[in-house]
Amino acid sequence: MTQTQLYLISPLDVGGDFPARLERALAAGARRHGDLVTAFQFRVKGIDQHEAARLAAPLQAICAAHDVAFIVNDSVALAKRLKADGVHLGQDDGSPREAREELGREAQIGVTCHASRHMAMEAGEAGADYVAFGAFFPSSTKEKGDAERPAPELLTWWSQIFEIPCVAIGGITPDNCQPLIEAGADFLAVSHGVWGGDEVAAIEAFAKAMRG
Repeated sequence: MTQTQLYLISPLDVGGDFPARLERALAAGARRHGDLVTAFQFRVKGIDQHEAARLAAPLQAICAAHDVAFIVNDSVALAKRLKADGVHLGQDDGSPREAREELGREAQIGVTCHASRHMAMEAGEAGADYVAFGAFFPSSTKEKGDAERPAPELLTWWSQIFEIPCVAIGGITPDNCQPLIEAGADFLAVSHGVWGGDEVAAIEAFAKAMRG
């Protein structure tokens, strides 16, 4: 079984000192375990593409320097403009097939599947590179109510049947992540659990929980 890895999701505000924070977090991940953090999702809302591209540029460079995949949330157009490593699609953001046509064969395409086996199987059939399940715990970053709360067993079911990696998302912290790792999550998607406090301490705590 492959080791679970961290998939960092940006806070909504990525200006100011955030590039320095991202650098510190990725450096801490590399120090502890070279493969601890493997992806970063650029998630901003309500700004135009020019502004988004301006904010993305330094973050994309930091990710490239650390060999961390740079994934754009929701927008295939922005992912294409930035030549990002991939895009993460919500259920209303278009199909993986269309994203693949726009972004090419190498792009990493992920799909939010909430607590739905059916959505996940559909995403896999449409060519998704990974599926994301959650929120597993109450989350501070999701606007929608956490009505669909999957159980860790969903990860076990998926990983036993399908080759496509699965991502666990929603309110994940170093203290509550163990059941998700044991259930078979390939990636833990974390935002507030890292950016809500000292990012280096958080990465250290995740490394301890995930790698012992």
